[in-house]
Amino acid sequence: MEKSVAQAGFELARFIEQHPRLWVITGAGVSTDSGIPDYRDANGQWKRPPPVQHGDFMASLSVRQRYWARALVGFKALREAQISGAHQALAALEAMGFVELLVTQNVDRLHQRAGSKRVIDLHGRADLVKCMTCHYQMMRHAMHSEMARMNPAFAVLNATHAPDGDADLETDFSTFRVLDCPRCGGILKPDVVYYGDVVPAERRQAAQAGLNKADAVLAVGTSLMVFSGYRFCRDAHAMGLPIASLSLGVTRADTLLSHQWRAPLTPVLTHAVKRLTLGQRALDTHGLPSSQNRQGASRS
Repeated sequence: MEKSVAQAGFELARFIEQHPRLWVITGAGVSTDSGIPDYRDANGQWKRPPPVQHGDFMASLSVRQRYWARALVGFKALREAQISGAHQALAALEAMGFVELLVTQNVDRLHQRAGSKRVIDLHGRADLVKCMTCHYQMMRHAMHSEMARMNPAFAVLNATHAPDGDADLETDFSTFRVLDCPRCGGILKPDVVYYGDVVPAERRQAAQAGLNKADAVLAVGTSLMVFSGYRFCRDAHAMGLPIASLSLGVTRADTLLSHQWRAPLTPVLTHAVKRLTLGQRALDTHGLPSSQNRQGASRS
């Protein structure tokens, strides 16, 4: 399955030309070049202990103390992350008319910063915090600033960054003061779907509606081990849609794939975009708008 960048990029470009309305799903691999660590290795196994469970976060003050103290250190990775070449390439594909919808399992909002507009944040967004009682909202940076003021001893600590704004920090967290909702005193939680929680129905339905309009699925930088993402590949397979994967390792959907490239994301995507751009220019020089050509092909 491992191929050269040029060969994988050429094959990916052909796949996109043949299926010009893509439903794209992305995962942590898209953001690793942005300095955000991922959760799993090439075999789909955990690199570190699994992230916090929704039920534990809601039920235990000590879990929330540990979470927010570590986030005070680790969220810098998300706050300072820059868009990667993979983000830019996927935004370029949308601008060229090849993306029906991009569904990301990431919570870093880097796709939007790169210019992608047809995006669903399947698992929410880490830069927003919500009260679980009254639904009050505040930006994550404002909450961190206030908790840094409340916990000066923790604010100066350093540790290795971990996925999704976490940090590999282990200490006594019992003195950490957690900020509660300023409106009602309820529990503040990042607007993120934790393990043990469920994707909001309207978000899942919007992703499904996009899938119903698509010609094919392209999974980029994801092992699809989490069911909330894998379910769409299972549905696409039942619909008879081709499913392609570009990643460095195995995926949960390997048996469903029609195309698979185990290769570095940014170089392959960039190569494919260049080939597609050249193809569009060739069509334009012959007087046939490339957008008309793709629309005709998608209806055939």
